[in-house]
Amino acid sequence: MTLPVHWVESLAGTRRGDRVEVDGDEAHHAVAVRRVRADERVVLTDGRGTTVTGTVSETGKRRMVVVAEEVDSHEPPTPSFTVVQALPKGDRGELAVEVLTEIGVETIVPWAASRSVAVWRGERAAKGVARWRSTAREAAKQSRRAWFPEVADLASTDEVMSLLATADLALVLHEDGDQPLPGAELPGTGTIVVVVGPEGGLTDEELATFRAAGAHVVRLGAEVLRTSTAGVAAVSALLARTPRWG
Repeated sequence: MTLPVHWVESLAGTRRGDRVEVDGDEAHHAVAVRRVRADERVVLTDGRGTTVTGTVSETGKRRMVVVAEEVDSHEPPTPSFTVVQALPKGDRGELAVEVLTEIGVETIVPWAASRSVAVWRGERAAKGVARWRSTAREAAKQSRRAWFPEVADLASTDEVMSLLATADLALVLHEDGDQPLPGAELPGTGTIVVVVGPEGGLTDEELATFRAAGAHVVRLGAEVLRTSTAGVAAVSALLARTPRWG
């Protein structure tokens, strides 16, 4: 049976035999929703590479105590993947974040593209980022990730350009791309950045800006995918060419 995974803020310095306390909403979800009880085994993670497998010794309304039996440290996966996701309409943003997290993307950057149907400003931007971060955390627990993805603040086109300029490989998805996705020449370390445009497509100005930053404009195939699924398809194809999925 697969053990349930729960998040704690930090597991730094935890050793076998230590008592780790889970509190707040996370403990409430474990005890009230999942109905975890004393003597059951669970996995805890801090989302920063440390996992603890242990047995529940105590539970309360918003409290759970776990005795650590195994403590494991995991190195960050490499190469690292960042997806710049143009804001989709409706709940398709959360769908994209959920599946990008499940396949192993390290950083997700919401981007206010020129033709994005959804518009995030002020309080709406803060709420949108918060929803994406919550979705990423839950998906990371479900997929049993030791390293949780970072969901960045809403980025402008200039900020995306700066991100592309520092990447080890920068790719922009476009139906009229100059070339297909790269093959065996992927970098074995560093960061690969993939830009996914909005439903309305990228503007000529955006494409020119990203090319000037050193990005390659690539195509996935003859089919045109939705913005919420294009990044997942592209990163999956790339991951299959790395030792991470090799």
